[in-house]
Amino acid sequence: MNEQYVWDLHTVDETQVALVGGKAAHLGALSRIEGTRVPGGFCVSTEAFRRVIAEAPSVDDLLDRLSRVSPDDREAIRTLSAQIRRTVEGIAIPDDLVAAITRALGRFGEQAAYAVRSSATAEDLPTASFAGQQDTYLNVVGPTAILRQVSRCWASLFTERAVIYRRRNGIDHRAVHMAVVVQQMAFPDASGILFTADPVTGNRKVATVDAGFGLGEALVSGLVNPDVFTVRDGEVVVRTIAAKQRAVTALPAGGTREVTIEAERQEQPAVTDAQVVRLVQLGRRIEAHFGCPQDIEWCLVDDGFWIVQSRPITTLFPVPESSDQENHVYVSVGHGQMMTDPMRPLGFSMWQLTAMVPMHEAGGRLFVDVTRRLASPASRAGLLDALGKGDPLIRDALETVLDRGDFVPSLPDAGPGGPLAGGPPAPIETDPAVVTELIERSRVSIAALERDIRSKSGPALFDFLLEAFEEHKRVLSDPLSMQAIMAGMEATWWLNDKLQEWLGEKNAADTLTLSAPDNVTSEMGLALLDVADVIRPLPEVVAFLQGARNEDFLDGLAKFAGGTAARDAIEAYLDRYGMRCVGEIDITRPRWRERPSTLVPVILDNVRNFEPDAAERRFEQGRQKAQQKEEDVLSRLRALPDGERKAEEAKRMIDRVRTFIGYREYPKYGIISRYFVYKQALMEEAERLVQAGVIAERQDVFYLTFQELHEVVRANRVVDQQLIQQRKEAFRAYHALTPPRVLTSDGEALTGAYRRDDVPTGALVGVPVSAGTVEGRARVVLDMAEADLEAGDILVTAFTDPSWSPLFVGIAGLVTEVGGLMTHGAVIAREYGLPAVVGVEQATRLIRDGQRIRVHGTDGYVEILP
Repeated sequence: MNEQYVWDLHTVDETQVALVGGKAAHLGALSRIEGTRVPGGFCVSTEAFRRVIAEAPSVDDLLDRLSRVSPDDREAIRTLSAQIRRTVEGIAIPDDLVAAITRALGRFGEQAAYAVRSSATAEDLPTASFAGQQDTYLNVVGPTAILRQVSRCWASLFTERAVIYRRRNGIDHRAVHMAVVVQQMAFPDASGILFTADPVTGNRKVATVDAGFGLGEALVSGLVNPDVFTVRDGEVVVRTIAAKQRAVTALPAGGTREVTIEAERQEQPAVTDAQVVRLVQLGRRIEAHFGCPQDIEWCLVDDGFWIVQSRPITTLFPVPESSDQENHVYVSVGHGQMMTDPMRPLGFSMWQLTAMVPMHEAGGRLFVDVTRRLASPASRAGLLDALGKGDPLIRDALETVLDRGDFVPSLPDAGPGGPLAGGPPAPIETDPAVVTELIERSRVSIAALERDIRSKSGPALFDFLLEAFEEHKRVLSDPLSMQAIMAGMEATWWLNDKLQEWLGEKNAADTLTLSAPDNVTSEMGLALLDVADVIRPLPEVVAFLQGARNEDFLDGLAKFAGGTAARDAIEAYLDRYGMRCVGEIDITRPRWRERPSTLVPVILDNVRNFEPDAAERRFEQGRQKAQQKEEDVLSRLRALPDGERKAEEAKRMIDRVRTFIGYREYPKYGIISRYFVYKQALMEEAERLVQAGVIAERQDVFYLTFQELHEVVRANRVVDQQLIQQRKEAFRAYHALTPPRVLTSDGEALTGAYRRDDVPTGALVGVPVSAGTVEGRARVVLDMAEADLEAGDILVTAFTDPSWSPLFVGIAGLVTEVGGLMTHGAVIAREYGLPAVVGVEQATRLIRDGQRIRVHGTDGYVEILP
C-alpha cells in the first residue's frame, strides 16, 4: 500500500487524528479492544485530501471569502459553501491515488459492498462532536462508485452545517482536513446507538440503547422512533418499545432503500434484553479504553455485535475528581456568586485558595461537596433552608436526591462545621457605627496589602500571597461582619413573613429597603450617573466617546473642550470601582481599570436617558418612598389587635434592615479590591516571565493554576506551550456546557423545579425578589458592553453580578436565569425599586430581544405578551 495516502484501519490509532481524522483513528483503536469487532477497511489519509485541494487554487480564494462572512449570514455561507463543494467534487483524482485506493479494494474484494465515510481532523474529539456534520455513503459497490463517493466526502467538509458549526466553535476552516474511511459493509438485523452514560441526565452509571430494524440510517434520519432501553447495574430497568413501521435495507446492486416492516413485527423489540445487556458490557470496555463516556454506533449481525463508530459524548458536564468511591453531592458555587461562566485555571484555583470552604473544580466551574451535611439530620435542615433561601431550585434538586433514599447515607454525627452549619451568629445591636467600623477595617487591611506587596517579586511574591490569602479569609470570617450580614438578612425575612401574616402584604421589605445607606454596589450605579452629568454638556466629548474603541481613549479626551474634566470624572470612578468587571470572581477577567471602554456604552446611555442630578434625585426619591412605606405599615399595624406591640417590633426590624442590609454588598467589594491587587502583582511577574522566555505571552499564566505558576516561578522552568494550548481549547469547549445547580458523583445533573400551580399558563416561573409589576420591551443582553438600553426597557440576562449594577439605573425591570432572594442582583433591584424575577430557566432563549413582557416581581413569574 502507498504509505502516504492509504492506511489499513487496524494499523492506526487515536494518536493519528491529523493523518486519518477522528473517525478512522477511533475505529483503528476500537479494533484493538479485546472482544470488539470492527468491519475491516482502510483510510484515505488527509495527505490525499491536501494534495487534491492543491489542484484547485480557487478553493483558497473561496475559503478567504468564507472566513470574512458572519456566521449569521446564512445566505452567503450557503452560496460559498456550495461553490467550494462543486469545485472539490470536480477535481480529478490523481492516477497514483486512484491506483492506491484500487489496490486497497483488491485486498478486501473489489466488487464487495462498502461504507464510504468522512473522517475529519476536528471530528469525534473529546471537546467537540461533529456528529452528522459530514457525509456517509452506504452499500457502495465497485471502484468507480467508491472513488466518486470519496470525492463527495472530501467536499462534505464544506456543507453549510459544517461551516457554521466550525465558525461558532472558533475552528479555522483551513485547520481542518478530511480523510475518508472505506469499510466493509455490515448487513445488520438491527442497529442503533449506545450511550454509555445517560445523555439527558448525565448519569454515568446508566446506559441507554436505541435500536431499530435494518441499517442505522432509519434512526439517524428520524424515519422511525427507536426502541429505547435503559440499563443500570447489568439489567434493563426501563424499556420503551416503539411501533417501527419502516426500515432501511441494502440493495443487492448497491445503495439502500426504505422498506415496510410486516405488521406482526412492528411492535416486537429489535433486540432482546440479554443482547442489550451484552452490548452495554461491550460499551463499558470501550468507555474504559477511551477514558470517557461514549456514543457508540452498533450493528447486530447473527447475534454478534459489530461496532461501526465510537465518539465521546461531548454534552456531559464533567464530574469533580474524588479520592474515594463514595457517593458525593455537589452544589454549584457559580449560581450563588451570579457567575456561571467557566473560569480559567488561575481564576478557579485562586478562588479555591481564598474561599471559606473546600471547593472542587469541574468544567471550569467550582462546586462545594455537601454530602456530609446532607447525611447528618442535625445539619441537613439548616443546609436546605439556607440554600433554599438563596435559590429554591437548588433546594428542590437536593430534595430530589434525598427522596431516593439510597444515594446519601444517614449519619448520626453532625458532620463538619462551617458557614452552613452550627446555627446563626449571635445577634448584635442595631448601630450604624458597626458598619462604619467594618468598612474601616476592610479599608485598612487592603491598604496594608497594597503597601506590602509592592516590594515583592519572584518566589517571595508567592510566599507573600499565600500569607495574604490567610488574611483574606480572616477578614471574610470576621464574626462582626458575619453578624452584620445575618442581621440584615434576618430582618428582611422577619418583615416579609410578619407583614404578610399581619397585613396580607407580600414582600413588603422590598420597598422598606429602597435607598438603604452604605450599599457600595448601588452607589456604584448612581456614581456613573454623576459621571454622565459631567459629560452631558460636552458635545465634542460625547461625539468622541461614541467612536471610542481603544483602551487609550482617556488620553485622547484632553484635546476636546471640557475633556480634562470628563477624563478626571471617569478616572475618579475607576479609582473607586475600577477593580470590578463582569465575572469578577475569576481573577483573569479584564477589570474596568484594564478595559475602561466597557463603561463607555453605559455612560452614553446615561447621558441620553437621564436629566442632570439624576443620582441624587433618585436616591432621595427612594429614601422618601421607604419612609412613606414605613409610616404606612406602622399605621396599619397599630390599627390591629395588639397593634402597638406589632408596630414596635416592626419598627425595630425596619431600623435594623436599613442599618445592615447595605453592608451585605461590602464584603464582595473587599474581596474584589484585594483580587485586583493580587492580579496587578501577578501580571508584573508574568511580564518578567515573558522577558525571561519562560512563557510566550503574559496571559498564558491564566491557564496555569496558582500552584503551577508558583512552581514555574520558583524553578524558572519554561512552560509547556502544548499544555497552555490544550487548556485554552478546553476553556473554549467549557463555554458550551451548562453548569448544573446540583451534580452527583454519578454525573447526574439536577436542575430542580419550582412545582407551582399558581401562575398563568405559558408564564415563565422564577423567584420573586423585588416587588411590583412592570410591562415593557425586553432587552436580551449577554454582554454588558453591548447593552443599548432605553428608558422603560426590561433587562433579560443570564446573571448579574455586582458589575451589572450601572445598567440597573436605566431599566424598568429585571429578569435573570440565575439568582435568589439574597444574591447581588436581587439586593440592588430592591434598592432601586425595580420589579425583578430571577432564576428563570432559559430566559435568554425563551424571551426574544424586543418582545414585550410583563414582569410580576411580587409573584415571581414573567408573561410574554402578544
